[in-house]
This record gives sequence, structure tokens and C-alpha cells, in this order.
Amino acid sequence: MSTRATNHLYDFVRGIYQTAIGRPRGDLMTPALILDLDKARRNIAFMAERMGAFKARLRPHTKVEKSPELARLQVDAGAIGVCTATVWEAIVMSRSGIEDVLIANQVGGREKIRALAAAARDGLLSVAVDDARNAQDLSAAAAGAGSEIGVLIEVDIGMGRGGVRSPEEAVVLARCLQKLPSLRLRGVQGYEGHCMLEPDPDLRKQKVGQALARLAAAVDQLAQAGFSCEVVSAGGTGTYDITGNHPLVTEIQAGSYVFMDNFHGNLVPGFVRALTVLGTVIIQHGKTIVFDSGRKSIGVDYVLPTLIDYPDYQARYFAEEHAVFDVDERCRLTLGDRAELTPGYAPTTVNLYDAYHVVENGVVVDIWPIVPRGPGHAGVLAG
Repeated sequence: MSTRATNHLYDFVRGIYQTAIGRPRGDLMTPALILDLDKARRNIAFMAERMGAFKARLRPHTKVEKSPELARLQVDAGAIGVCTATVWEAIVMSRSGIEDVLIANQVGGREKIRALAAAARDGLLSVAVDDARNAQDLSAAAAGAGSEIGVLIEVDIGMGRGGVRSPEEAVVLARCLQKLPSLRLRGVQGYEGHCMLEPDPDLRKQKVGQALARLAAAVDQLAQAGFSCEVVSAGGTGTYDITGNHPLVTEIQAGSYVFMDNFHGNLVPGFVRALTVLGTVIIQHGKTIVFDSGRKSIGVDYVLPTLIDYPDYQARYFAEEHAVFDVDERCRLTLGDRAELTPGYAPTTVNLYDAYHVVENGVVVDIWPIVPRGPGHAGVLAG
């Protein structure tokens, strides 16, 4: 990292966890976030191979991993850059050497816009917009900072969240952007996240087609108005193999494939589980065992976490600090034993931790801090 603040943070976090290096993955203080680097590399290589057959390129979404080390592995494997959810993530990725960073989200608020404009002096940073007022704020900040910010017009393609609601609105916004200094219109973005929740592959493909038709309509209308789209950004892990084949889409924003939690693992084949949380049995009464890895230690969104060694057991519930399982005679776990759980949802697991315990061949070989979590971690307040 290039700032003293971030280097200090790295040293501080590594210092706290360095005693774990050299220990077996099952012999750590719990709860512990474990990254199986061998499996993560396998997932990265598999995605790179799959993307080689598509027209679109890969721009992995690093909101999932929050790790410059993992981002660099993805870029080295062929990714064109990364995207982030927040300006703080974007600043850390840019300062760590990632040359092309997209904030696949709107950035609002005076401090965050100012931070984005300042960071754009030192690297290619782009952001999603769907409102002329926000674009005016971005333009003013970039002009004041002497920088240029890339812009993608976000188009609502079915999520009902961010994005202009029609091709006509996209053209109106493009004409506004054309007049604003220090902004460069690069293209459009659409996110078909509502399609990823569809478990039926055929129906998911149909829904993705409908969503991308809305994005294509906006691109066509922009072209008719004289605006070309060098970038058409869309997709995620659950739809990468559909969206990546669309003739219009230039880049895919898949990110969770690196870890493959229980939610995403049920959607697309070919990937392995690379992220786990190690927990300890701290309570045992009869056939009920309780781990010290509840909601404050593992993501339970959409799909519940499962035990690696006992995947058939369903947790009765997850409290803040407790994961409660009812087991049977097959279970050999007893009080004080440790076991690994696969997160239900990786993005809301990683942000609960300071660092990954990076494992190769069953042994912790490094500590990778999870840094892009706020302005202090991005080094912009102390830098």
C-alpha cells in the first residue's frame, strides 16, 4: 500500500495475528476467518478460463473480499480491473496498484465526493450516476481537485433500486454529463441482481434476457442521440455465464466466485468453497451443541451456514454469538472441539473480521488484513 496510514494498519493487524502463522487451520483462536488459498486460486483460474470463452471481460467486485492481495491475484489472472461498492474500497484498491477501478454504485455526501475527486488525480476511477444533481456535485469536486472522474449511467433493469428508469432518462442524463467539466461518460451499467435469486437455470436465463433487453434499449437510444458506450457493465457470480455471452455486455462484475458461499454455490457449478469460519463448541447439552460463531461472526443472509464435516445438519438458529445445532449419534464433536462452517453469504461475513488466516496445505502461511472498511482504513483522513 502506498500510504503510511494503510501500511501502519497492515503492520498493526499482522502483529495481532502473527502468532497464528505456522499453525494448523484447526488450531486457531475462534471465531477465525479462514481463506484456503489453494481453493481460491482454483476458483480464480476456473473463472479466467470460463471468461476466455465469452465476449465480455471480467471486472471482479471486491466488495466481497475487501483484499488488495486477492484483487491482485484476479488482475494477474486476466481481470481488466476491479469494481467496489464504496469510495473507501475504491481508494484502497487504486492505491494498492489496481489501475482501473469502478465504484459500481452512487457516491453521495460532501466528504466522500471530495475523497473520490482527490483520489482520481492518481488513478483511473469511475462511478455510477443516475441523477443530474449528483453528477453536478461530482463535477464540481473533480474540477476543484484538478482530476477527471469516469462515469457510467446506471440503468434500472429490474432491481427497482438505483438507475434511470427509462432509455429517455438515460439520454437526458447523458446530455447533462456532456456539459459538465471533469467528468467523462464511459458508458452504462445495469445489475440484474433480482435474477440471481431464481433457482431454476432456465427461468434465470429467461429473466436475465429480459433484464439485458432493457439495458440494450438504453444503449441503442444513447447511440441514436450520439453517445457511444465503450463500457457496458453488468452481471454477477450467479449470472456470469449468461450475461457474459450477451453480445452487448463488455464486462462482468462477478466477485463471490472467489469464495463460493452457500448462497452462490447453489447457483453456478464448477467452483469450490474457499472461505470458512472456524468455531469452537462452547456449550453442549445432550444432542445440542453450540458454537461461538453466531451472526456477529458469519453471514446468514439468504442461506444459512453449514458445518463442513456435517453438511446434513441444519442450524436451529443463529444468535449474535451462538450457532445452535441439534445433532444425532453420527456427530463426534464435543465440548471444546473446533469445526469449520461455510458462510451462508460471504460478503456479510468478511466485513466482520480484521484479517484472513491464509491457509495453504492446511497450515496458516500469512495474515491478510481486511482493510477497505471506512475512511480511516483507506488512509484518506490520516494521509
